[in-house]
This record gives sequence, C-alpha cells and structure tokens, in this order.
Amino acid sequence: MDSKVKKFSSYFLVAIVLVTTVIAVLEIWGIHLLDIEAIFWKLIQSLIVVFCSSAVILFVFAVVLKEKK
Repeated sequence: MDSKVKKFSSYFLVAIVLVTTVIAVLEIWGIHLLDIEAIFWKLIQSLIVVFCSSAVILFVFAVVLKEKK
C-alpha cells in the first residue's frame, strides 16, 4: 500500500477515535444532579473511555504507521 494512503487512513482513523471519545465523554457528563458518588463514577467512566481510545490510537500508530527499517 502506498505510504501516503497509509498515513491518510491512519490519521483518519485517529480522528474518528478522537471524535468518538469526545462524544462518549460528553455523554457521560450529561446534565444530572450533582452528588459526590455520581461525580466519582463519571470520573472513572471518563478515564476508562480515554484509556480505551488511547489504546486504539497506539495500535493504529504501531501497526499502520510502522516504518520499515
């Protein structure tokens, strides 16, 4: 596969993952009554979503953008 196509497709995948992550975090932090336990669980859910999205981005960079020596 052409290197320009690989780079474009990998950056496109990363952009999709980032948009999905932002949408998921915004959905988690929807308007609800504020109490300490709810804020704690929202924080944990947000951290899990960000961790999963960073793992996907790392996979895309490691597999698709891996440079041959």
